[in-house]
Amino acid sequence: MLNFDESPKEECGVIGIFAPNEDVARMTFFGLYALQHRGQEAAGMAVADGQTISMHKGLGFVSHVFTPNVMADLQGHYAIGHTRYSTTGSSSLRNAQPFMIETIHGPLALAHNGNLVNSAELRQELMQQGVGFSSSSDTEVMTMMLARNGGATWEERIKTAMKKWVGAYSLVILTRDCVYAVRDPWGFRPLCIGMLPSGGHAVASETGALQTLGCEAIRDVKPGEVVSLSNNALKVMQAVKPEQPSAMCVFEHIYFARPDQTWDGINVHHVRQRLGEELAREVINGLGHGLTDENGRFADVVIPVPDSSVPAAIGFSHVTGIPYNDGFIKNRYVGRTFIEPTDSLRKRGVALKFNVINENVRDKRVVMIDDSIVRGNTTGPLIKLLKNAGAKEVHVAITCPPIAHPCFMGVDMGRHEDLIAHKRTVEEIREYVGADSLYYLSVDGMMKAVQRKDGFCQACFTGQYPIPVDLMSVKTGFERGTK
Repeated sequence: MLNFDESPKEECGVIGIFAPNEDVARMTFFGLYALQHRGQEAAGMAVADGQTISMHKGLGFVSHVFTPNVMADLQGHYAIGHTRYSTTGSSSLRNAQPFMIETIHGPLALAHNGNLVNSAELRQELMQQGVGFSSSSDTEVMTMMLARNGGATWEERIKTAMKKWVGAYSLVILTRDCVYAVRDPWGFRPLCIGMLPSGGHAVASETGALQTLGCEAIRDVKPGEVVSLSNNALKVMQAVKPEQPSAMCVFEHIYFARPDQTWDGINVHHVRQRLGEELAREVINGLGHGLTDENGRFADVVIPVPDSSVPAAIGFSHVTGIPYNDGFIKNRYVGRTFIEPTDSLRKRGVALKFNVINENVRDKRVVMIDDSIVRGNTTGPLIKLLKNAGAKEVHVAITCPPIAHPCFMGVDMGRHEDLIAHKRTVEEIREYVGADSLYYLSVDGMMKAVQRKDGFCQACFTGQYPIPVDLMSVKTGFERGTK
């Protein structure tokens, strides 16, 4: 599959539904469709009817994996679904989710968003006990642990496992007659729950998916909670004590989530607009007067790199007074095709994914707003596209601090040696990408935009991990990121 996008990759989206009066498989399909942006390599769904679980999963978009004939075989009142990115290049069906096994307690299926940092240790323990594995995913480790745990109920087995799991996990678990929603005690990844208008409940990675299904009374699943969705109505258990402070992923606000997502009471679109506003203030304060014209402007137009940077560009324009306009037109699907390009087309790289509206940038000093620079492979080609279209200058402003450290909590940002900000200064990055100037938002400015002083993981910027790095399974050869 082609990929001309170096942005950090969220590994997946999950959804779970109990809807006794609905076609639950069809509802899950549309919920996954609303989460498609969180993973476009594979999708899967498991449906229970009170006795058995039926499952289907495959590689590709949600609409490709679930045909009408497939959907007809998925009957029941309970369902979980998953849409996936791999973060280490392993786009194989064996790693697609949900994972399902038969246990002494009945059938069990599980779908996971996150990454267990002690997964290699747990996997080794299970293998020493004679457990075999069919994939390289830590999600299968979690499934096997639940199957082997003692306890009279699935709630007790989940609680026992959570005491051993270290890292990020937002889970949906399906048994023959219940859906469980589980969130780690740090609250790394989002998970929210709502009431369906026809009865029952749904849980998903984002509020937008729940709103698509018509849910009301939406709230977050709290860190350390296990929420049960069944005929016995909604049941909430605090399985493990929440960590203080929490460590929610700030990149959900910067890039991953849909702009209509509300997480911990904060709307993503508004955060992104404030990120642009804070960035503008820092740029203005840092410029002095050397680069400004008679109107106090150092540029003629502000353009975003679509799509997550659009609100930030609007905020930047509002504070600086520099007019906002579209500069790039994005071909949303070229980077997701399984058809390989010719050598000559491959050399065009990001030019296959973006076209420039020449009239909006010709003879202008452009400020290009983007959400991040990770490896540094796409910013330079984007600048070149603008200059080839006639832009006189291209100033780059990034709505987060430099990414200098990898993520071990379920986001593909590469290794230390892959990250351009780990090995270069800002000035060296500017020279490398060919920008006339380069500005990053500070950590303080970012948190001011989020309107929180703490409670968010900033490790990719600061190197200060909420879980000690020496606890993480980072040098074991165990494949991470196969959610």
